[in-house]
Amino acid sequence: MNAVRTVAKELWTSIPLINRLAVYETKIKNKSNYLGSFWEIISPLLFIAIYWFAFGYGIRQRSDVDGIPFLTWMLAGIILWFFIQPGVTNGSKAIFSKIKMISKMNFPTSIIPAYVVISRLFPHLALLAITIVYMQFAGHPVSVYYLQIPYFLVAAILLVISVVMITSTLTVIVRDFQVFIQSSIRVFLYLTPILWPMDNRLPDWLIPVMKINPMYYLVEGYRASFFYGEWYFITNASYTLYFWALVFVLFSIGAVLHVRFRRHFVDFL
Repeated sequence: MNAVRTVAKELWTSIPLINRLAVYETKIKNKSNYLGSFWEIISPLLFIAIYWFAFGYGIRQRSDVDGIPFLTWMLAGIILWFFIQPGVTNGSKAIFSKIKMISKMNFPTSIIPAYVVISRLFPHLALLAITIVYMQFAGHPVSVYYLQIPYFLVAAILLVISVVMITSTLTVIVRDFQVFIQSSIRVFLYLTPILWPMDNRLPDWLIPVMKINPMYYLVEGYRASFFYGEWYFITNASYTLYFWALVFVLFSIGAVLHVRFRRHFVDFL
């Protein structure tokens, strides 16, 4: 528990620094592109169009999901994927790729994967704003249930940071682990009901198994905010408790690993 308290305190007291480094990370990543940070929006929109054509027109043949057009239904969930996926992949290699910073810095190493994750928050906020505007024209105007979107966004941030606290350390120790992360994270796009609805097509026993995936909680929370008209984290209280228990366990494991090995990061690198 000492490691958990140590890392939690480091992250909490370094929030202003994390934000500044996240802004710098975003700028430096796109400085050589003519369109700059706009690519952070253009690229996801291109993928959304492709998924809409392949799944909405091809596989589902333009059929609705619970009376909601497929594009509208998909958009409410997939914008979260475009935060989680790069957050995990980039956060997992954060320490390994910042070797010069590690050798010269005078701040806790625990904030490195955290600020890399937060740097992915800015494109997500832009996509979220676009989605909210789109929803006004799609028949799902702003309602009181939109107030739970910040809750699920914070939940997503803490989940990703908890995961990368583990993976960023393991990547330094075992280089091949980053390759495993890049390959396996793609699987979650199809294991999570982002592009397909988890309806009566699945046997009853399989649905609870699919809900073990914490991304299901976040995606359904976003959709509940936009068009299901419910306080998802309250009506699914037991699922909420499971999600936060899982986040705590993941963060605890990541904190212990990080504190245990961070003295030797430069040696491993």
